[in-house]
Order: sequence, then structure tokens, then C-alpha cells
Amino acid sequence: MKALILSLVMLLLTAVPTLGKEPVRIIEGLVTKVSDGDTITVLADKAKLKVRLYGIDAPELEKTSRKTGRVGKPGQPYGDEAFQALLNKVHGRPVTLEVINIDRYKRLVAIVWLGSGNINREMVRLGLAWAYREYLARPHASEYLDAEDRARKGRLGLWRQYSPLPPWEFRRQLRKR
Repeated sequence: MKALILSLVMLLLTAVPTLGKEPVRIIEGLVTKVSDGDTITVLADKAKLKVRLYGIDAPELEKTSRKTGRVGKPGQPYGDEAFQALLNKVHGRPVTLEVINIDRYKRLVAIVWLGSGNINREMVRLGLAWAYREYLARPHASEYLDAEDRARKGRLGLWRQYSPLPPWEFRRQLRKR
């Protein structure tokens, strides 16, 4: 079932490239897992779908080996807070996904709606994620950038730090090591 859903979404993405950042598919399901501050798993039609929240990038979580208990990858300040906030908002709850794309890791990239609330924008508004400018496009760019600006001015969440390092820069630094 998961392969069928991914195949249909891929077909739509390749067959209609002019869609831009409009949703290519709407999927309803139940959030069964929160991996970090910008990735969830949704159960829809008996398929587990890995979903990357569109237009945001949350601070990285520390990755620890379950076998050895050793830290495999360091995390960032507010990574745990972003994870906990997303977990508290959506875990075990029914959501609607506006699928925008599929990323290189074969995750659906989607706007996650809980009722009428845009969870992606909410994470930025609370200062728990950056607006991910590299992948953000109309019609959502202005609302996400505005939410980030307000969080920054209000010194909310990660904006309490003097000079927070965006996750994409943090990952780049890790790759250079």
C-alpha cells in the first residue's frame, strides 16, 4: 500500500511539473511516530508514511546508539524542545497532509494540518524551527518568513540564543569533520 501511494504521488509530480508548491495529494491519517522536530510517521490506509514537514528545518536531535549508549551525532540547542513540542501536538492524533513533494530520502514532504492549524507554521511561530528558505516557495514563503520574524523579535524558543546556528549549517559542519 505504501509503495502504491508513493508511486501515485511520484506519478503526479512527474506528470504535472507545473504544479509548483501546490499540494499534489491530500492524505488523512494518524500520527504514529515523531522522529524529531520536523519528521513524523503517519498511518494512512494501512501504510506507514514517513513525512518531512514542508518549509521548515528544526534543530537537530542528538543521536545515541541503542546498543552502546554512545552519542553518534551531537544535537543542537532546542532540538529536544522542538521534538517534544511536535510530539505533544500531533502524536496519536489524526492529521491531514498536503503533499508537496517527495524528498531524496523518499519521505513525503507535506504541510501537516491538525484541524485548521498548520503545524509547520506553528513550529516556526513558536521559535522551534527555521523557515527553510532553500525549499520554501509561494504561496507559503511569506507566512513562514513572517512567523520566523515574529518569533525572532519576540525571542521565542531558539531565538533566545545569541546567534543560533541553522540546522543546515550545523549539518554542513558535521560533514566537514
